[in-house]
Amino acid sequence: LRNFNNSIFVFLVSFQSHLEKAKDSVKFAIDAGYRLFDCAYMYQNESEVGDAIQEKIKEGAVTREDLFIISKLWCTFHEKSLVKEACQNTLTALKLDYLDLYLIHWPMGFKLICSIFLTPFTLFFVNTFLSGSLCAMEDLVEIGLVKAIGIANFNKNQIEQLLSKPDLKYKPANNQIESHPYLPQEELIKYCQSKGISVTAYCPLGSPQWPKPEDFSLLDDPQIKEIAAKHKKTSAQVVIRFQVQRNVSVIPKSVTPHHIEENLKVFDFELTEKEMKTILSFKKRHRISSITL
Repeated sequence: LRNFNNSIFVFLVSFQSHLEKAKDSVKFAIDAGYRLFDCAYMYQNESEVGDAIQEKIKEGAVTREDLFIISKLWCTFHEKSLVKEACQNTLTALKLDYLDLYLIHWPMGFKLICSIFLTPFTLFFVNTFLSGSLCAMEDLVEIGLVKAIGIANFNKNQIEQLLSKPDLKYKPANNQIESHPYLPQEELIKYCQSKGISVTAYCPLGSPQWPKPEDFSLLDDPQIKEIAAKHKKTSAQVVIRFQVQRNVSVIPKSVTPHHIEENLKVFDFELTEKEMKTILSFKKRHRISSITL
């Protein structure tokens, strides 16, 4: 898994980056220095991400070996017979021969009705044995379609179930979870790291859809802004740095060139122990993801 297990780098996520915006932002990000790109079948833009990657490789800006590409197995493809095809479809869209990391997107399975974007009226849980999904993904490692496998949105109990699998060949290399100062996930992160499972934080900047009359945005939190002012940094840079100092990889999503560059400039300062404790002591709690465990 190269240097990912102990990574402190900050990367670009392609979630909700649509079509040409996804393509342009990935190309800009590669030029800016990003080397890991977090994708998923569910995001419905892997073809555009793949186009951008191939253009940059042809230009000589990067090689395939320079890049770390992640994708995810969507919830409708957990049956063992469907896993390989799902991975191959992702590789075709991304125009790649292999993935560096392939994750189980959620610890649950859905019955596909007519769209992967299921509503409460078309969503059905199916009897899905996640250990079977993991077994099929282990086969992908054996045949060279992926370099490593992992999980996303798994809690401690679900991870323990996977780790107790008697015929486990490859321990999940990474658990990608929602994490930010309003959902720090301190216990889960420490548990994963104690098991040698690296952690990636998605939605590290919070969400612009949060604020209600009684709320305020994470990036407008007075304590975050105060810490940012002391370091002459932005609030976004502070909350990214917060994850970096916990040895958590970070995937802030942006299609704005200014923010793409800004999000990478987090290695020239360090939060004090007091500042880290302040952020971890926040009492406000919000979960962005619409699927809760």
